[in-house]
Amino acid sequence: MTPAVIDRPAVDAATFAGEIANGYVPVVLRGQVRDWAAVRAGRGGDRAMATYLARFGGGQPLDVMIGPPEIGGRFFYNDDLSGFNFHKQKVALGQLLGQLVRYSEAAAADAHALYANAATAPEHLPGWDEDNWLDLPTGDAPARLWIGNATRVATHYDESSNVACVVHGRRRFTLFPPDQIANLYVGPLDQTMAGPPSSMVDPERPDLARYPRFAEALRHAQVAELEPGDAIFMPALWWHHVAALDPLNVLVNYWWADAAAPSPFGALVHGLLAVRDLPPAQRAAWRGWFDHYIFADDAQDAAAHLPEPARGILSPASPARTERLRGFLIRLLGGGR
Repeated sequence: MTPAVIDRPAVDAATFAGEIANGYVPVVLRGQVRDWAAVRAGRGGDRAMATYLARFGGGQPLDVMIGPPEIGGRFFYNDDLSGFNFHKQKVALGQLLGQLVRYSEAAAADAHALYANAATAPEHLPGWDEDNWLDLPTGDAPARLWIGNATRVATHYDESSNVACVVHGRRRFTLFPPDQIANLYVGPLDQTMAGPPSSMVDPERPDLARYPRFAEALRHAQVAELEPGDAIFMPALWWHHVAALDPLNVLVNYWWADAAAPSPFGALVHGLLAVRDLPPAQRAAWRGWFDHYIFADDAQDAAAHLPEPARGILSPASPARTERLRGFLIRLLGGGR
């Protein structure tokens, strides 16, 4: 039986910071945003939700993913992975909402899949935060809105911690721990649908003959179905598949992290260039370096035997060390020392 995500009632900011955000497991927060004006408006139905959202239509057009009816709402690659089964288009908020309401009220079986993704509120829906403020510590992360019909987003991860709040329609989240990466059959790293790489497996219809290790990933999957007003905390690097289940769905999320910190993904890509294809004995030798300086529990003490002024790029984290590291990397990548 697939385990459920940890489920708890709404929390205050201090509880979130102390008990949830510092943990490394997903947590559903039931009713966390039930008092948002948008959630209350949506209780009147899809048209009432659209009417409320239209109030914020003075911003920039939204980036909308548009897929033909035959994709069944699942945004993904095309058959040979040379592109995708959808296209993107700039669409005004009012135009998108009008089409979504028409699809909803006609119960159109031949509806196109429509999804405005990650529209930042200040630029695209100005005034949103005044009506719908998240009283949780998420740094200075802007509210990002996701508006569409019954669609599915392929299993992917985010490099930042994430709080996602369901405003309208139901959402089903299927989450996999980071250590299941080998069982998720990750797609291309350098040609992705929306930033991070995605799993090639459809968790709702897995082809276990083609992707047999996914059966093990399913043993570790966690599933949560959220109603309007619920929220979910997802730690960085947890894989998640998101299904919007109703004709009109609205979600708001907040990603936050140290904006000054470089992406570990860049280090991984450089590892592909510099380490992966070495002869096995050399690769094993470099594994020892990585374990010693990066992954060991005491890696931050690797230079403890050196006088502090001589520790250089091995010094504790600080803005000065970051600049020194950047300069050293630039020289290395340029062929210098």
